[in-house]
Amino acid sequence: MKKVTLPLFLAVTMFSCNSTKSVNTSSLSSATTLLSSLSSNSTVEQISSLFSLLDSNKDASISSSEAIGSVSENFNVLDTDNSSGLNLTELTGLLDILK
Repeated sequence: MKKVTLPLFLAVTMFSCNSTKSVNTSSLSSATTLLSSLSSNSTVEQISSLFSLLDSNKDASISSSEAIGSVSENFNVLDTDNSSGLNLTELTGLLDILK
């Protein structure tokens, strides 16, 4: 019985968590695809689209929990004002990293 109860408890806890509810798998998939296609020739419009996809709570900032891939890996470098969040201007710095 313990083997069934613990996974069930973890599943219920995970699905009741607000951060899990706010994850849009379609947006995450689109962000992953867009992020993988970025290069040094990418445009600010592409970065803006990425920003919109990653900012899942729409607070005009990408937190470390919203960041994925190279954005997550370079989060501290991109966060130039040390606010623990990336605004659109800071995310545009990703283009410099890709060069």
